[in-house]
This record gives sequence, C-alpha cells and structure tokens, in this order.
Amino acid sequence: MHEGQVHVTSRQVAELVADAFPELAGTAVRRVAGAGTVNAIFRVGMRHVARLPLVPTTPERDEARLRAEQRAMADFHAVAPVATPAPVGVSGPGAGFPTAWALQTWVEGVTASFDEPADVARELAEVVRRCRAEVRGPRPVDRDGRGGDLRRHDRWVETCIARSAHLVEVAEVRRTWDRLRSLPREATDVLTHGDLVPGNVLVGDGHLRGLLDTGSAGPADPALDLVAAWHLFDETARATFRATVGCTDLEWERGRAWALEQALGAAWYYEATNPAMHALGMSTLRRVLSQNA
Repeated sequence: MHEGQVHVTSRQVAELVADAFPELAGTAVRRVAGAGTVNAIFRVGMRHVARLPLVPTTPERDEARLRAEQRAMADFHAVAPVATPAPVGVSGPGAGFPTAWALQTWVEGVTASFDEPADVARELAEVVRRCRAEVRGPRPVDRDGRGGDLRRHDRWVETCIARSAHLVEVAEVRRTWDRLRSLPREATDVLTHGDLVPGNVLVGDGHLRGLLDTGSAGPADPALDLVAAWHLFDETARATFRATVGCTDLEWERGRAWALEQALGAAWYYEATNPAMHALGMSTLRRVLSQNA
C-alpha cells in the first residue's frame, strides 16, 4: 500500500513477543486479516494483539509515537462506555523487524459494514455523547491536522481532487469543499475518537460491541467524530445517529466536511492497493455529495 512498506511474518512476531514479554513465550501468533493501513496486526493467543508499523521511520521516533498512542489509548479506555483496547507495552526492534512495536489487549467483535442498523447508530452516537462530556488535555495528538482547522487541508484536498477525476465529478466536489471548509467553528475541543471508520467499529448481533484504534483519541473539534454518520450509515440510520448526538446544523455540516476530506483520500490513494478502503471512500463520497441536493 505504501512506498517503503515492510513485510513481517508470524514467526518474527512470535520471536518479538517471546523476547519482550516472556510470559507470552510459546503463545500462538497469527496475522489478522483486515483493512489496516498503518500497522500490521497479529493476534497473540486469545487476549493480546501486536501492532507493527508498516512504514518505519526510526526506532526512537516510532517508539515515542507508539508510547504516545498507548497513553491516549489508556485515557480513552478509562472513560469509554464500550469495550476498547488497553495498552500492554512497547518494545524495540528485533527478529529482523527494524523498529518499535506495541502490544495491547484484544477486543471481540466483527468490524462494521457501510450499512449498519439504527441500533448501532444510536449506540455509537451515545458513545460520542459520552466522550463530549469529557474535558481531556492538553495532550497533543498527531492526526495530520484532523480535528483542527478545516482550511489547513486545502492542499491535500486539491491533490485528492486532481487524482480523482476518473472517480468523481470534480466540479461538484470542489464546490462542496469550498463551501464546507469555510464554515465557522463555534464549539470547543472535546474528547474524540478521531477515526470512526468501519474498520475501527466492532459490532455483533445488530449492536455495537467496541471500538479499535483509540491511540489517536484526544481533544479535537466535536464535529470530527460525526464522520461516522456518513461512513457507516444509510440515510435512515444516519438520522438516528444525528438525533441521538443532538448536534447543531453547523456542527453537522462540519462533520460532513471532515467525512469528505477523509473519503477523498481513501478513494484514490487505495484504489489499486486496498479494495476495502477504496470502497469505503467511494461509499462515503456518494453519501456526502447526496446531501447537496
């Protein structure tokens, strides 16, 4: 998926785990299939997960980032009303793997689809409301600017539009972004998950079971977590999500702006390398643009 991406095997991970966490030595290790784009994910036994960066920088930088993610993960785990991973530890290179990696707890569930039912919409919205009651910070969270100033993403969005001419109606996308990016922000930062895409939402039997990838959780624009409305729900379930969150019209439209920014990147960047992420981008784009009518 990425230039400079490394390959890692289950045998390597088993060696890394045995060296760093001797109590888990000999535990079965298997790769977890999914749409992950930043880390290779391996299940370690029944209770743990190893996450290994796909595009290493330096061991020192990667270790600092992973430790920051685990602190954010612990903060979110302490207040989330659903199951989320808990941090276990960070370790350095070894077994032929060139950089730092992390271990956390496993959360049961099935990753969500693009069309979850109203019960999931209501339950996820209740999680968002619970997070909005938290004042956390000022812990810096590296999200490439997500959750800050929409206008800082102009260059990225223009790059995405230029690469997506064969996927979208460019003029409509540009008009939509030009309008949404200028909407004023009135709300102060609240605790946000920061990446409520289907791959980070766990469901089962028609209900919400848990959330993954909480290492970028932290204070940000409350509208950021509203992206879930377009990533996971059709029009009917989306209305349930909105009513349960109880946001203003302005905040709802700012959430649509964040969803548009995310979807544009996913649609073209992963077109040839990650079918699930490409499909998510295209699905969300259709939903976001349908609201122009």
